Amino acid sequence: MKMIAEHRNIGLSGRIEAALDAALLRGAVSPAPPTLVEALRHSVFPGGARVRPQLLLAVASACGDDMPGLSDAAAAAVELLHCASLVHDDMPCFDNASTRRGLPSTHAVYGEQIALLAGDALIVMAFDCLARAGLAAPARVCGLVSVVARGVGMPGGIVAGQAWESERSCSLDTYHAAKTGALFEAATMAGALAAGADPGPWRTVGARLGAAYQVADDLLDAVALPGEADKPTGQDVTHTRPSAVKAFDVDGAVAHLRLLVEEAAAAVPECRGAEQLRDLVRVQATRLVPRRLIHTAA
Repeated sequence: MKMIAEHRNIGLSGRIEAALDAALLRGAVSPAPPTLVEALRHSVFPGGARVRPQLLLAVASACGDDMPGLSDAAAAAVELLHCASLVHDDMPCFDNASTRRGLPSTHAVYGEQIALLAGDALIVMAFDCLARAGLAAPARVCGLVSVVARGVGMPGGIVAGQAWESERSCSLDTYHAAKTGALFEAATMAGALAAGADPGPWRTVGARLGAAYQVADDLLDAVALPGEADKPTGQDVTHTRPSAVKAFDVDGAVAHLRLLVEEAAAAVPECRGAEQLRDLVRVQATRLVPRRLIHTAA
């Protein structure tokens, strides 16, 4: 019980950063290649809003969070996989983005070869986190690994989402569900699984929130003013990708976002702190929306 109290006292953000730092330190011991070690830390710190791990820990808390070490490991795993996807996304063969989170992208600093390896290493590190923590909860770790793997792999995870950009055509819903929704869905379900709860009721929360988050990102990409985003914008048009703005125009995308946000909030099952969790869903879903559109999206 003392360990559970200590985990809760440092707050969700502190738990996430501590778990990420521990994972990176494990990968940095000798004889690790020093440039790759630097690239890994550059890719993870300083982070963004840590939306996915925050959501995972919030769900775990709503479900009792009786094994905080396991939920912390799951939160770190989801964030490491997200960071890996960003490193690969930014590479010249995809977006060729020079910045990420307001800093030079990993490939811009360390080159393509190290960036590719950094993304690969973060993926492996994520599952190592789950395996290590799972030694204390073998009955839960198999479900966790499966849910997280589906969120990043084939046929409908973020790898598939990236691959859809190379196809001749793709529906907006299919693209958004894989590109962003899948890892959000994995985060909510993993939060429940880490706490020993049924993940089923949390699937829709993650799926709708992920869809909303991607619509918000599409709006940011399309209409952000200089300095309003911490990454290159106009990428959807440049790379002819499916976009909510292209499909619905700006006003229609805002209306679609508002609907998805309310669907995500309404899907939160009755649980401890349900209203706070619904508020978190609403805040995170509109976090990326340009300020001048927030009043119409919220």
